[in-house]
Amino acid sequence: MQASTLKQRIGQRRSKLCVPELPVEGRLSTLRGLTLEAEGCKAAIGARCLIDTVSGDSIEAQVVGFNRERTLLMPAGSLEGLRSQARVRPIPGQATAPAGDALLGRVIDARGQAIDSLGPMPISTRVPLMGKPINPLDRAAVKDSFDVGVRSINGLVTLGRGQRVGLFAGSGVGKSALLGMMTRHSEAEVTVIGLIGERGREVNDFVRETLGKEGMKKAVVVAVPADQPPLLRLQGAMLATAIAESFRDRGKQVLLLVDSLTRFAQAQREIGLATGEPPTSKGYPPSAFAMLPQLVERAGNMAHGGSITAIYTVLAEGDDQNDPVVDAARAVLDGHIVLTRALSDAAHYPAIDIGASVSRTRSSVNTPEQEVVIKRALKLAAAYRAQEDMLRVGLYQRGSDPVLDEAVAVWPKLQRFLQQSMDAGVNIPTCRKQLADVLGMGV
Repeated sequence: MQASTLKQRIGQRRSKLCVPELPVEGRLSTLRGLTLEAEGCKAAIGARCLIDTVSGDSIEAQVVGFNRERTLLMPAGSLEGLRSQARVRPIPGQATAPAGDALLGRVIDARGQAIDSLGPMPISTRVPLMGKPINPLDRAAVKDSFDVGVRSINGLVTLGRGQRVGLFAGSGVGKSALLGMMTRHSEAEVTVIGLIGERGREVNDFVRETLGKEGMKKAVVVAVPADQPPLLRLQGAMLATAIAESFRDRGKQVLLLVDSLTRFAQAQREIGLATGEPPTSKGYPPSAFAMLPQLVERAGNMAHGGSITAIYTVLAEGDDQNDPVVDAARAVLDGHIVLTRALSDAAHYPAIDIGASVSRTRSSVNTPEQEVVIKRALKLAAAYRAQEDMLRVGLYQRGSDPVLDEAVAVWPKLQRFLQQSMDAGVNIPTCRKQLADVLGMGV
């Protein structure tokens, strides 16, 4: 064979390999729990498909895996009306999210559709739903404090602009109420709230009572209640993050609140188990823990000036701080704020355990003088808590421990400092002055 002919054939073969394979329609063959199997359908992982129903409508589904020659699909809606051999049509293009100022003041679902009866949204810009990986060198350092309006956080667990922090607590301890408080009193230019997998009643209460008309003016709410399919719960968290990214890319200071990260992980657990993935810790498949950093790493500061300060609630089931999702979230976040049931039961609001809470960027956003005051307050609080039982029964003799004596003297004032009404916001300079006054120290 001549050399020219051989080169020509190799070139033709390479050109064929470089041509992407187009999606191919298929037919629905099997339903296994939450998973649909389609024969003949050729689409990539993450691709969206439409499945025809007997009523003439279509149900959207997403490709989540393969089983030999069959494509595994996860539906994004009710399965009512599906039948065997229904047509499965891949949707061209990647999933996108709406963007722009038209979203402000609106409540949308996981598909980006308005559910607040305020009419259509004039959306002219869309961004990729899954975002783009951020080069670590393009991230700006966390150097500026971020005011959330909560005295105990501003004063003792100071957050930084672009930080990612978790609210860890059991059920009914006040996570959602604290989120609403931060939403109303934070310094953010735009607030994006993802209500993922929670009770549907909370959506209405959060929008009308917690946020109110003033709070909604600079907020976007993505609501995906617990009765929605797991695919939509995943998509809702991704959508809230994509919207926050779109505002950050315009140079805005964005506060992203996701309630909750645990429901996000549980949605991936349902999908992973339905597709045959083996369970590991507490029934969670490996993909559930792999999805957490993919979501939270999208927040942070950018070199061009925009930032996303993200706060994620994490449900500690049974108040177990060693729950697998709690452990995984603690490892990928830049800090954690722990709410305890003991403080909540004692009507101590917000029920923040300052001794167990950590902000890994606190020293970067406070001056050395302010750090001295904070460490002194934490030391006295730890000293009092360590001997609290002995103090209650009157076994401690004053003068035995100078540190404990000081802790006993300042404890009532420190407790008043740590408690706060939901309607009152306190900025960082005021918090610092009040804390220094409690301890009798100058800043």
